Amino acid sequence: MAIDYGLKRVGIAVTDPLQIIASPLTTIVASILLPFLKDYLQQENVVTFVMGMPNHLNGRPSQMGKTIQQIGIQLKKAFPAQSFYYQDERFTSKLALQGLYQAGYSRKDRADKSNIDKVSAAILLQSFLNKQMVV
Repeated sequence: MAIDYGLKRVGIAVTDPLQIIASPLTTIVASILLPFLKDYLQQENVVTFVMGMPNHLNGRPSQMGKTIQQIGIQLKKAFPAQSFYYQDERFTSKLALQGLYQAGYSRKDRADKSNIDKVSAAILLQSFLNKQMVV
């Protein structure tokens, strides 16, 4: 499962059981992230959390990165059975918007930031999965 965390909204993406294809799942308000994950894990098997880490172009974590690290600590504590990774999320929003355009989404749907957030999470997760296949 990938988590594209923002102060207002959180994009969530999941993968198939074979961990080959990432798909957008939903976008939730940030304040309900932990309860949402607790409910989701009662219904579905999640092996790994991949959390987007917003880095500057030079690779250093951005100011938001410190917030992401704090959320990561909370997730590790709340869900010790799942492995946890940070994944560079530079350009995922731009790629998500481009993907929505290429997929034929309307201007209104492309302007809906919740669509961008969950597609960004899918891009984040697919990037992580691709790295795992190479190793």
